[in-house]
Amino acid sequence: MSPTFRPPLKPLYVISGDEILLIQESVDALRAAARAEGYSEREVLNVEGRFDWGQLTESLQSLSLFGDRKIVELRIPSGKPGKDGGDALKQLASQLSDDVLIIVTLPKLDKTSKNSVWFKAISTAGELIEISNVVLAHLPRWISDRLKINNQSASPAALQLMSQQFEGNLIAAHQEIQKLALLFPAGALNDEQVQHSVFNVARYDVFGLSEGLLSGNVARVCRMIEGLKAEGESIILVLWALTEDVRTLTALKIEVQNGAHLASAMREKRVWGPREKLMPLAVNALTLPFLKNALQRTHELDRLAKGLSKGDVWDATLQLASQMALRIQQKK
Repeated sequence: MSPTFRPPLKPLYVISGDEILLIQESVDALRAAARAEGYSEREVLNVEGRFDWGQLTESLQSLSLFGDRKIVELRIPSGKPGKDGGDALKQLASQLSDDVLIIVTLPKLDKTSKNSVWFKAISTAGELIEISNVVLAHLPRWISDRLKINNQSASPAALQLMSQQFEGNLIAAHQEIQKLALLFPAGALNDEQVQHSVFNVARYDVFGLSEGLLSGNVARVCRMIEGLKAEGESIILVLWALTEDVRTLTALKIEVQNGAHLASAMREKRVWGPREKLMPLAVNALTLPFLKNALQRTHELDRLAKGLSKGDVWDATLQLASQMALRIQQKK
């Protein structure tokens, strides 16, 4: 589970590790604790390419006219800030302020990097949180704890099956746990339910549906939705995938229109894997009014699926997904 952050918060946290999901959850938890302590502003700096370290100095020195406290997230995905970055980090460590909470995220570092002057400076001045990989032996317990959050449980055999299937891929394990919560009610999952979910080939078509939509492949989208319907796949799972895409696209479009970099916004929204490559095309192709309308239509699809409105939910789903794919295709 994510670390627990209790007040008073320190002005600097250094979070290091290779598990993207756990890193992001730790940052989310820290950010929530900071907001509760009055840190209302936030700025994200991604150290990529020819990063101008002057941006960091400027960010730390520029406070709101209203005196609001500020969160600065400094992401260094390579773990190597270079000479200028090392000097900037050493300076940062010596000039901490109670009005600025700094979160530095790094991958798992080797011995040389840990012995560097810059790392020793920031890890000594702040709190260092090193997130270990979840090894296979500990994965059943990790999955069990995650299931409990959704008020579900599984047998030791089912937990072992899931662990072997998702070893080395916590993101996939997390997605599977979320889908189990959608497909089955709270309580104990039987082994057959878990096996069906883990080995059901059709469930991968849900991800294929997302890839087809985001790439503007209208024929693939239509074929997959018809195929999922014919195979007896749950419409709930299909709607979940479609709604996730619409929500993410809408949020990214708003971020970009407000001046954010798309790559940074995608990391923030946890857009990884194949979707990371396809999402930019879709974001550029779809207008915000169209996406807001699509989001409203997903609410209507949910009502259809629950029997609260009249109509064919599969046909309505096909219509929305194909319209989105067509618009993306036309912008290629």
